[in-house]
Amino acid sequence: MTRELPMSTDPTSADDLPTGTTITLTREDEWWVAKEEETGVVSQGKSRQGALNNLDEALQGYHGEGEPTSEDELRELGIDPEQNTFGLLNDSEIFD
Repeated sequence: MTRELPMSTDPTSADDLPTGTTITLTREDEWWVAKEEETGVVSQGKSRQGALNNLDEALQGYHGEGEPTSEDELRELGIDPEQNTFGLLNDSEIFD
């Protein structure tokens, strides 16, 4: 099932977001999978609305609008906050 939807399912913020974005919704077993075709960002949920809400959150992270990770959260993941830097994936030696 493919539907043309604005990027956000939140009607209070939809006026601020681009329209005409293609989002594909598919059912896989007990999950709904939502994919934003332009970026390839994918998320899932137990319901269609849940998948779309999770896709909104994933797209915010993709576009750099997510919430910053706290130093405590970084430490829990085994990351030294002093060594945590940001940049483009193409600039990282880790992904060579």
